[in-house]
Amino acid sequence: MGKKDKNKKKGKGAEKTAAKTEKKEVTKLKKDLAKMGEDDIEKIIADIEKEELKKQEIKILKVDSPRRRVNFSFVPHPDKDELILFGGEYFNGQKTCIYNDLFFYNMQQNLWTLVRSPGGPPPRCGHQMVTTSANKGQLWVFGGEYASPTQSQFYHYKDLWVFHLSNSRWEKITAANGPSSRSGHRMVFLKKQLFVFGGFHDNLRDYKYYNDIYSFSLETYQWTKLEPSGKGPLPRSSCCMVPLSDGKILVYGGYTKEKLKKDVDKGHVFTDSFLLVPEKNDTTGTKWKWVQTKLGGLSFSQRSGMAMALAPNNLAYTFGGVFDVEDEEDISSSFFNDLYLLDLNSMLWKNVNVYKKDDKPKKSKIEENELEMEVEPEAETPKVVSDDGVFTVTVGPAITMSAKVDDKTLNISASFKPTPRMNCGLVVKHGVLYLFGGMVEDGDKQITMSDFYSLDLRKLDEWRVLVEDEEVKEWLASESEESSDEDESEDSENDAMETE
Repeated sequence: MGKKDKNKKKGKGAEKTAAKTEKKEVTKLKKDLAKMGEDDIEKIIADIEKEELKKQEIKILKVDSPRRRVNFSFVPHPDKDELILFGGEYFNGQKTCIYNDLFFYNMQQNLWTLVRSPGGPPPRCGHQMVTTSANKGQLWVFGGEYASPTQSQFYHYKDLWVFHLSNSRWEKITAANGPSSRSGHRMVFLKKQLFVFGGFHDNLRDYKYYNDIYSFSLETYQWTKLEPSGKGPLPRSSCCMVPLSDGKILVYGGYTKEKLKKDVDKGHVFTDSFLLVPEKNDTTGTKWKWVQTKLGGLSFSQRSGMAMALAPNNLAYTFGGVFDVEDEEDISSSFFNDLYLLDLNSMLWKNVNVYKKDDKPKKSKIEENELEMEVEPEAETPKVVSDDGVFTVTVGPAITMSAKVDDKTLNISASFKPTPRMNCGLVVKHGVLYLFGGMVEDGDKQITMSDFYSLDLRKLDEWRVLVEDEEVKEWLASESEESSDEDESEDSENDAMETE
């Protein structure tokens, strides 16, 4: 008994020490923020919520296409010929802007409207959003994160919101026992339930990745933490997750990192896949099991930040992504703009080629199973990557596409397609694929985009440009970059003086 009590005291002492350390760090952070003229992040968010509650009327405004952004949510309207976009972020090199604007895109008229409704969610990125026709149409939003303008503070949400499409009103749902605060998670709607999986939490001092899964009933408005049997996915964020027509849920890929020692992290990109399968004869909707599965067909390099959109007939489309190759001194990033199809019936990946009408081969038909992958030998082994803060990143073998026809190689002449990027918005509605925004790196610059495209999946003849990205891409050097430039300038002057 005495030994047990002694250990108990040690535990309490460790907790007190950790609490004191945390308190000192918070106090120091507040002093640093005061010097920068920035409020505590919780106060910033509380003030935003107060301002939202002050609004009384609903405003629906015709607007231009949304501003450039990344890590937003983009989904199809459940009943109308419309697409819905919410939130996201934009970084110009010095300051971060986080949005909570809600846009509707009319597919027939090619017009955007902005809906300003009282009492809505605070700004966020890295959240998840789904729609349903239930209760006259609903839009559900969970989690995400907010960054202060200087990126010195991050706040992760665990709130759940519903936007009622019938009257354009936001409602905050208060329900206990839900997921912890996080971003980079995934959420799908299946059989009157929301399913939330994975994600991460990062407060700049420590981070954690999750592999827990929760369901939220749209009938009882209650959260349930699921405890599936079987060996499931390891903790991760930024995975692909889609519901299947047979009531299962597919989880593919994702990203995680682990701390090796102080200021040294190791990243890992997953290429595994799992099915969340309902237990037989379960009438509660809470009994599930994990079953690891393998996706076949076309092979492509590891990547993160790949957008996925569910389509009719149990199909899913993916676009883009990024992988980073790390050497001793630098990290080089490769961004993709390839389009793939995942057949959820056969669990096979297929390449999607878009041809101009006059580019299609007339004599020989190129079958999908004739496509061969050519992997560069020097890039075959995946390497460790680093995280850019929200969803990225990866490394892997570079691949080139060719097609063999009658033992002769025919180079595929594809039509124009959107430029490489990560974390763009991707939606399929009425057989048309829509792509908006995203981000690409140009050296030290992060170029966030606002271009908008559509692709008729029945014809696959050309990408249609709905909005061009012609604006000047603002990028302001950070203070560290400016200091570095000044140091280099001083060094050059000193060298010149020494030469003289």
